[in-house]
Amino acid sequence: MTTAVVPTLSHTGLAAVAAETAAVAGRRLRHLRMAPGRFLGITLNPLLTMLVLGFLLERSLTVPGGGAYQEYLFAGVAVQAGLAGIGPTAIAVAGDMRGGVIDRFRSMPVSRGAVLFGHTLADWLVGLAGLVPVALFGLLLGWRPHTGPAGIAAGFALLAAFSYVMLWVGVLLGLASRSLETISSLTPLVVTVLPFLSSAFLAPENLPAGLRTVAEWNPVSAVAQSCRDLWGNPAATGAGFAATHPVAVVALTLAAVFVVACPLALHRYRTAGH
Repeated sequence: MTTAVVPTLSHTGLAAVAAETAAVAGRRLRHLRMAPGRFLGITLNPLLTMLVLGFLLERSLTVPGGGAYQEYLFAGVAVQAGLAGIGPTAIAVAGDMRGGVIDRFRSMPVSRGAVLFGHTLADWLVGLAGLVPVALFGLLLGWRPHTGPAGIAAGFALLAAFSYVMLWVGVLLGLASRSLETISSLTPLVVTVLPFLSSAFLAPENLPAGLRTVAEWNPVSAVAQSCRDLWGNPAATGAGFAATHPVAVVALTLAAVFVVACPLALHRYRTAGH
């Protein structure tokens, strides 16, 4: 493994911390360039989901209230792409912990936050790039936004925020569990199961009664529902607070996850090995 190269900078200013973060992000992006399979892993599940549900099984699935299923499906698939970044980030952080890279970072005059923020920045940029083929494939299969540029941009901005917060879940998982095998086994379940326990692919009213409440309050449902509203796509119906106020649920849940995961990850980074 190559030794991390980060410029020696003072920690006294935001500019120095920003430069350190950019240096760590650059290192991570160079590693990703040499391992393009990680990019494929982020995009493959959403593309397969669109192909299977939106093309092969389209006639077997209906949208409550009518509308094209491909337009309903796309928001859920885009959220699935945001979840897909958890695994690669967790594996990368756990790999750095096991390989001693994190120890070398901690021995250098580098801001503690810059290391983890650099990791998430690089993986976030890769995740945003992964949304491009997902969106193009969605357009090919029939997804169409029906609002103006502001609504379309707001929907993708919401997806970007969701993707970034989920990366901190990956960082925390990588710091808490250094077992690459465990992470590799668990994270695909998150990408696959969590969307199916939401309104990402199926309307909650079509789920068994015991799972309906879970699906309605699943943050994945709130993000997907908000994107559908912003893009003018068919949406699931419901009378509960989560169904009628998806933006509020998104704001509360993403803020809560970030406020919990980010400080815990930074604390774990500082105390690991002590």
